[in-house]
Amino acid sequence: MKNNPYFQEHSPASINCKGELILLDTPKVMGVLNLTPDSFYDGGLYRDEKAILDQTEKMIREGASFIDLGAYSSKPGAALVSSEEESRRLLPVLELLLREFPEALFSIDTFRSDIAMAAGERGAALINDISAGLLDPNMMPTVAALGLPYIMMHMRGTPQTMKDQTQYKHLMQEILQYFSQRISTAKSYGLYDLIIDPGYGFSKTTTQNFQLLKQAAQLNSLDLPVLTGVSRKSMIYKTLDIGPKEALNGTTALHMQALLSGSKILRVHDVKEAMECVSLFNALEKAT
Repeated sequence: MKNNPYFQEHSPASINCKGELILLDTPKVMGVLNLTPDSFYDGGLYRDEKAILDQTEKMIREGASFIDLGAYSSKPGAALVSSEEESRRLLPVLELLLREFPEALFSIDTFRSDIAMAAGERGAALINDISAGLLDPNMMPTVAALGLPYIMMHMRGTPQTMKDQTQYKHLMQEILQYFSQRISTAKSYGLYDLIIDPGYGFSKTTTQNFQLLKQAAQLNSLDLPVLTGVSRKSMIYKTLDIGPKEALNGTTALHMQALLSGSKILRVHDVKEAMECVSLFNALEKAT
């Protein structure tokens, strides 16, 4: 909203996080901190205060510009978690991290407006919504009132039903149409700091994920920063016939493809390796 102290119109190559302009002229890395017991890769690893603080400090030290906190597993077929349980898992950790790392920018991975509001009031810097506001009609006006950047992802259905909603006539065309509609709705609420996430692994088959990544440069036509989240996902480990724990090399390979296609943010479990990928990409871009 224009009367919000954090509001200002600026280049799509930047976002305004709590009054700090973050330039996206070179790609940034978002580290993932899962606070769920059932995440597909690191579920249950960060249950105690020391583990949470150590992992956050490690990701910041390795170069993460953002830390994404999630307390609701959105893997296909994940169990439904109540708002009360999500809040119980998330808010105390956010408060702890903001005390220990007051300069860090914490993103909140939620599709619920009440969680977004509570996190924003405590000092979160971004809201990351897998549903682009479709699972909670109050989400977009809430984020607009908070004055925070909003990551909107492409997904059909819910985490419980999305694996059965993979029928497309023209995958990229339908995704672009989806984002055009969601961007228009967001702007009607006064949301201008928008980031789009094509949603690899969400209501898409492995074949469709690779098709989407191959055509990802078309997302740049939306004139908004693109976030890519492929880290250790099944499109990698199923293709290579390995498990998530062995999928780092494959993740890095796809990260470079995403960067070459114009992605501005990599959402990752392994910050050091992603930063190395970004550094090599930047060197490649500077070469004449």
